[in-house]
Amino acid sequence: MAGSNPPPSENVDSLINKDDGLKYWESIDADVNGMLGGFPHISRVDLQGSRNFLAKLGIGSKPGKRVAARALEGGAGIGRITQGLLLDGIAKEVDVIEPIAKFTASLQGKPGVKTIHNMGLEEWQPTEDTKYDLIWIQWCVGHLTDEQLVQFLKRCTSALNPDGVIVVKENNSTMGGDDFDALDSSVTREDISFRNLFKEAGLRLVQVELQKGFQNTGLLPVRMYALRP
Repeated sequence: MAGSNPPPSENVDSLINKDDGLKYWESIDADVNGMLGGFPHISRVDLQGSRNFLAKLGIGSKPGKRVAARALEGGAGIGRITQGLLLDGIAKEVDVIEPIAKFTASLQGKPGVKTIHNMGLEEWQPTEDTKYDLIWIQWCVGHLTDEQLVQFLKRCTSALNPDGVIVVKENNSTMGGDDFDALDSSVTREDISFRNLFKEAGLRLVQVELQKGFQNTGLLPVRMYALRP
């Protein structure tokens, strides 16, 4: 509704309400259209862009690339990325974090899908005996406050193999500041905000790329950030 959102500011993450966010996603259909907010046609371009990005990091099934032994996906939804990217030549096994149980129901028992954590990113805790070569986080950290995001990334770092990589793929605000969306109680951050939070989490950028193919779709710019300690 017009006028329902406050103007962008530096601390709009304080407006995030976990219960409101969960209520929104519980109302969404468990299909690709629901996951992509009515833009299901962008899925192929999105997945291909992600695959190309990972190839530049040396990850993939083509000669000269390495396949991750185990990957973790944060905010997995129905497993669009888990099955369409990660288990399609990128990783042998995948764990997922997703608070909405009806979304992950379709992943139960799928080959390659190991542990399903039905909880928010802010609740997830790594285990000492599980390490990841790749942690993929896409279109979900807007539901975390700045502090929650920093702490989540620190936990991801502790679960990363020495040569592993964390990838964050998210919308970037074009509003002149971080922008709160009252519809799903989330924040769209500016590029500089992400970079500052990554630094605060003790991570360095090793690769950054703007997702191609979303022009003239009405969608916000989407960036992929590859991060290592």
